[in-house]
Amino acid sequence: MALDKPYQDIPGTIIFDAEQARKGYHLNQFSMSFMKPENRERYLADREAYVNEWPLTDAQKKAVLDMDLNAMMAEGGNIYFLSKIGATHGLSFQQMAGSMTGMSEAAYRDMMVSGGRRPEGVRLKDLDGWTPPEPGEKAETMRPNAPARVTSTLYTPHVPAIGAAMDLGKTEEPYWQKVFSGYEWTRAWAKENTPDVVILVYNDHATAFDSSLIPTFVLGTGAEYPVADEGYGPRPVPGIKGYPELASHIAQSVIQDDFDLTLVNEMVVDHGLTVPLSLVFGDVGVDGEWPCRVIPLAVNVVQYPVPSGRRCYELGKAIRRALDKWDGPELNVQVWSTGGMSHQLQGPRAGLINAEWDNAFLDHLIADPEGLTEWPHLEYVDEAGSEGIELVDWLIARGTMDDQFGGGAPTVDHRFYHVPASNTAVGHMVLSNPTD
Repeated sequence: MALDKPYQDIPGTIIFDAEQARKGYHLNQFSMSFMKPENRERYLADREAYVNEWPLTDAQKKAVLDMDLNAMMAEGGNIYFLSKIGATHGLSFQQMAGSMTGMSEAAYRDMMVSGGRRPEGVRLKDLDGWTPPEPGEKAETMRPNAPARVTSTLYTPHVPAIGAAMDLGKTEEPYWQKVFSGYEWTRAWAKENTPDVVILVYNDHATAFDSSLIPTFVLGTGAEYPVADEGYGPRPVPGIKGYPELASHIAQSVIQDDFDLTLVNEMVVDHGLTVPLSLVFGDVGVDGEWPCRVIPLAVNVVQYPVPSGRRCYELGKAIRRALDKWDGPELNVQVWSTGGMSHQLQGPRAGLINAEWDNAFLDHLIADPEGLTEWPHLEYVDEAGSEGIELVDWLIARGTMDDQFGGGAPTVDHRFYHVPASNTAVGHMVLSNPTD
């Protein structure tokens, strides 16, 4: 069930998709460096020396030094980025386009003046009778024996003070011991059920993204993510190792499934992502490594408009459809959704906790997640506090489970609730799909 990419076979065309973006990331960043005049001067003074400053592959370096735009694109370059190189060489866009066709500049110009290249004979359907596929229906059943198996979903807050308590050795203090006792079962379980990869849903806390750029859904397609300095210095935990191949596959499928994602190859990750890893996997020294790879999925719940519960649930289903199409190596996949529970960090209502509402939310998440999607934003904010809106993220993980695709209901392996951890109610749960 490989992803449908018919555009790969269109003659004379290289489509820049998530896979190409990952492949050509450094080449495209190299191209962007020419937006600064001092870099253009250094490059033209010694092209090979400048190229060698960048972590390009040998094929990419050769393509740049040969000024072979077709080869650069085959190596992941995008023409809008690569045009910066052409401009540095004093080439017009028309000259660059002509160089890729094998035509002289004059012949290319004459072709364009005459109305441009005709599509007949250079279309895929002219070569093999292909016609664009009709939009397919979205799968509502799961793939049996899928190589990428969603085994469990996990739900937890990501309170920064929890991370600080771990980092400062305070976990056995009476206040914090009550919190961490709820994760003793989970840590033992994680040792026996360590996944190959975790898709970790969280929200950025004005760390990787600020008021200049606020994407709604961000999928990390990079190979690694350093730990952010949030004002107190980075947490003493390892950076994150991503899974670019699987992330690019998910991006391809989910965007074709009508979700607009922002794809990020390079970003820092804050406590929203590192605290859940610490809670589940325990103390992993800064020089160590987390026991699995992690694909970050950041959701904007900081600045309104934020996505609805329904939208988050449907994104979870789209991710599951993507995983069902994976034909790579067999993978044990877990999906973790983090944030919440009830808490408010601002204004005269700061400190709001609603234990009854929180537990009703957990009940519905287990038994009726689709019904939970009907709860409006106002319900979350009014009952669970302004920052309780983070709980919409929990519907992403729930949407990936078997019972949402005609399979059996999940088992509730662990459920824990405690008030408070700093300013927040702690609700934590592990659900597992049937093993048959």
